[in-house]
Amino acid sequence: QVQLVESGGGLVQAGDSLRLSCAASGRSFSTYTMGWFRQAPGKEREFVSVIIRWNGGRTYYADSVKGRFAISRENDKNTVYLQMNSLKPEDTAVYYCAASTSSRFVSDPDLYAYWGQGTQVTVSS
Repeated sequence: QVQLVESGGGLVQAGDSLRLSCAASGRSFSTYTMGWFRQAPGKEREFVSVIIRWNGGRTYYADSVKGRFAISRENDKNTVYLQMNSLKPEDTAVYYCAASTSSRFVSDPDLYAYWGQGTQVTVSS
């Protein structure tokens, strides 16, 4: 089992950057595929990015954030990051990190067993 705590959200202007962190507690962090999702008011939770388990894992991004966001992980710190650049008002949402035991690309939130509480990101125009 793993517990996840996100941090780093805030209120920024369009074009600014933020880095979200997700600290994991529990055993065997490196064995989990880690994903970021977001949910805007009135909308369903949507996939943002994923980094496959183990060091040097492959990364995948939603088309809406490709080229602007970057996911990374430091297994020795039990932490996954989401660097968000060139933020847009439509990026406004609560951002969640999640852990999956899958060893391949997964964008379906139902395939993630563990979730953090979320961190709010608000981008003003």
